Amino acid sequence: MRDNGRVDAGESNAGESDTGESNPSDPAQQSWYDAFGGSAFFARLVSSFYGYVAQDPILRPMYPEGDLAPAERRLRMFLEQYWGGPTTYNDERGHPRLRMRHAAFPIDTQARDRWLLLMAHAVHEQGLEQRLEDELWTYLVGAAFAMQNIDDQDSPASALPLIEPPTARS
Repeated sequence: MRDNGRVDAGESNAGESDTGESNPSDPAQQSWYDAFGGSAFFARLVSSFYGYVAQDPILRPMYPEGDLAPAERRLRMFLEQYWGGPTTYNDERGHPRLRMRHAAFPIDTQARDRWLLLMAHAVHEQGLEQRLEDELWTYLVGAAFAMQNIDDQDSPASALPLIEPPTARS
């Protein structure tokens, strides 16, 4: 989970009581989940993302026919929980174990980068404040790289011959 689900207010313990607990009435101690916009934000984000996936020739084949709605729900629940929202994902599915759950899918550099491209479009469409977009994007990039399970040298694309770039003419 994300550092107790609270937005970092800066360098001090602003908003904390003498017991170290957060004060939800202090906007500086708002959860990331709430700062992003709660359930409505994550529903929009994930719906937008899967709208792109549904049309994508690289990612769509990784989903069984008709499986986009359940996949969309799982991603939404996971992101909500990760950012300090409801624990529905854990309640229904247990520990996320993301690497294990993605092991059956061939995720090479091309798939990883396409996932990031489609997610970048979905994130940008949400019109977040820059600091929130940066925080979300930093996590998503790290997660995408962590899910890659085919090394570049093992990817079919690595079997292609290298093409020398053209040299400058004098």
